Amino acid sequence: MAASSNSSLSGSSVSSDAEEYQPPIWKSYLYQLQQEAPRPKRIICPGEVENRPKYYGREFHGIISRDQADQLLGGVEGAYILRESQRQPGCYTLALRFGNQTLNYRLFYDGKHFVGEKRFESIHDLVTDGLITLYIETKASEYISKMTTNPIYEHIGYATLLREKVSRRLSRSKNESRKTSVTSEEHTAVEKISSLVRRAALTHNDNHFNYEKTHNFKVHTFRGPHWCEYCANFMWGLIAQGVRCSDCGLNVHKQCSKHVPNDCQPDLKRIKKVYCCDLTTLVKAHNTQRPMVVDICIREIEARGLKSEGLYRVSGFTEHIEDVKMAFDRDGEKADISANTYPDINIITGALKLYFRDLPIPVITYDTYSKFIEAAKIANADERLEAVHDVLMLLPPAHYETLRYLMIHLKKVTMNEKDNFMNAENLGIVFGPTLMRPPEDSTLTTLHDMRYQKLIVQILIENEDVLF
Repeated sequence: MAASSNSSLSGSSVSSDAEEYQPPIWKSYLYQLQQEAPRPKRIICPGEVENRPKYYGREFHGIISRDQADQLLGGVEGAYILRESQRQPGCYTLALRFGNQTLNYRLFYDGKHFVGEKRFESIHDLVTDGLITLYIETKASEYISKMTTNPIYEHIGYATLLREKVSRRLSRSKNESRKTSVTSEEHTAVEKISSLVRRAALTHNDNHFNYEKTHNFKVHTFRGPHWCEYCANFMWGLIAQGVRCSDCGLNVHKQCSKHVPNDCQPDLKRIKKVYCCDLTTLVKAHNTQRPMVVDICIREIEARGLKSEGLYRVSGFTEHIEDVKMAFDRDGEKADISANTYPDINIITGALKLYFRDLPIPVITYDTYSKFIEAAKIANADERLEAVHDVLMLLPPAHYETLRYLMIHLKKVTMNEKDNFMNAENLGIVFGPTLMRPPEDSTLTTLHDMRYQKLIVQILIENEDVLF
């Protein structure tokens, strides 16, 4: 499908991004099919059934055979009943009429009703969704199989006129705290711009750091009609019609999600906190090279703490470290960690170490962990250094940049060893388990690998000018 042409947008001067935004011509075929799908028709049992489960209604007919169920349905499309199995008492079956035949599904209940992955509050909703799915997949199986062959996602021509304006807005927003208020008019305008248009704008924003990031898709139930932002087709069904990226808000079919490029552009309003947030997600949302926590803490430490005895080894008060964490989560880059607020530099070093420990994927990622450990075991120093360099190249760009910046900083710490008594080996002991963790949560593995973790960080500090 071709996206709307520029001419459709250029009939009048563009005074407001959101008001002038014209969506693509969404494909309506699957929506029309959903409207045509048979409606559920409950066949009520005339008498009271003994031992009827409390979560079933009068559509339950007790223990009856398949033939009896078939007769009760009477060949009416969309008609359904529930029955208990003759051969397996205590097992329940949904008998549903569709396509001139009776379909039987094993029925389950765990607080919600289900026959497959989807779970429903009521049998009526389950049957409604089932009829829609059966009808669409019967009528449009070939169409569905080809949905991803001509996506709008790569074209997004309809967003062209918005790119410059949205880019300026998003570029400005990176210099503002997440707590900074915006006028209600501007906020409303930005809200109306779809995630697809955001992606178009950010893709053409030269200030945006080009880190690749996979989308964080999760199954989502859409209220009201929704169309896939990859293939432009309707997302059919009653619940769990597709998936939504929880970082950027992109809405697509589950099958389309497998074809979406790794170009997630996280939206700041979806990033609820700074700590415990995926590293690449955070830097892309804030449009920075590195997590702002790292930059701000290191700047503060280098300004007033490089000569502090036991820097990074001595712990600050846990309550104050938690206060710093909360300040970053609440105020972002406007968090106040100055000497006036936190005179003890060990609170700032503690907050920085906590940030690294709280990362869901460590700076030295799970994927590269075993390769770094194997490199540390190489006896020959030159070969070991070469092996470490090779593994560094496997890190995601945002992780690599963060590690590079941290090692430059830790090198400066070692240059003040006569005052702070912290050399590369000491810092390796502190930062080894902070920057790298084994994929499996095994105490034995962690204890066994500690000396190698220490050695890797020590090598990175001592050779940062060669390795990065």
